[in-house]
Amino acid sequence: MDIGIGLPNTVPGTEPPRLLDWARQAEEAGFTTLGTIGRLVYPGYEELIALAAAAAVTSRIRLTTSVLLAPLHTNAALLAKQAASLDRISAGRFVLGLGLGGRDDDFAASGLSTKGRGRRFEEQLQEMKRVWAGEERGFAGAIGPRPVRESGPELILGGSTEAGFRRVAELGDGWIMGGGTPEMFSQAAVGVDAAWQDAGRAGTPRKLSLAYFGLGPDARAQADAYLLDYYGFLGDAASQVAASAAVSSDMVKSYAAAFEAAGCDELIFVPTGSGLDQITLLAEAIA
Repeated sequence: MDIGIGLPNTVPGTEPPRLLDWARQAEEAGFTTLGTIGRLVYPGYEELIALAAAAAVTSRIRLTTSVLLAPLHTNAALLAKQAASLDRISAGRFVLGLGLGGRDDDFAASGLSTKGRGRRFEEQLQEMKRVWAGEERGFAGAIGPRPVRESGPELILGGSTEAGFRRVAELGDGWIMGGGTPEMFSQAAVGVDAAWQDAGRAGTPRKLSLAYFGLGPDARAQADAYLLDYYGFLGDAASQVAASAAVSSDMVKSYAAAFEAAGCDELIFVPTGSGLDQITLLAEAIA
């Protein structure tokens, strides 16, 4: 199983130079992916811009939105152009992870309704694929640039419902679980694989998951401070998210082993702090 690390683009107080140093050191430490999470109504850096900055200071590590909230990007052709641009700038290292989102404030701030977002999401995916395929749109021809892969950037979709699994099978290259236990991952993965087979797709979809972590002497306090704030909209459930964070080397090892046993292809450990020591501590924990 591949092990990635999140970029601390949503950790409050993270300055731009820290994002660049983090990206460089994560690549040097051997992680397979730099992942981003994000929401609109929160003091964090936008994911595509953060990964574009990371692309400029790295050369090998994958760059993954895990995930970008697609329905907030109502101009699908523009989103396709942005994704293809980052794909080419990074020499094909970009992985476009997309999800529906569910926080009302993000949609309200965008002047959008959460109703019908699943249908809109599918329309977006179809439109982006047409753009990446080079469909002509005007006097100058196609919207560019052409992505590195003929079919476009690798497309990883979130969602834990039958409709979500169907989207993965019909329109994606893989699936990502945004949070939960290895047992939850294993159960959902069965549904993803079944939908993939029902759609007549060859091979198997790539399957990813996220897990929060914080390491060092103040790990528990760091994880609680960030996660109780970031997930405060969930009410009491925010405490469950915070409690699930891996705050010791043993927890990191246990999570990695359990997700690998559940069939996970790549586990991205998402940081709850932006101290560069977190990269070293995580690398040591999974060594």
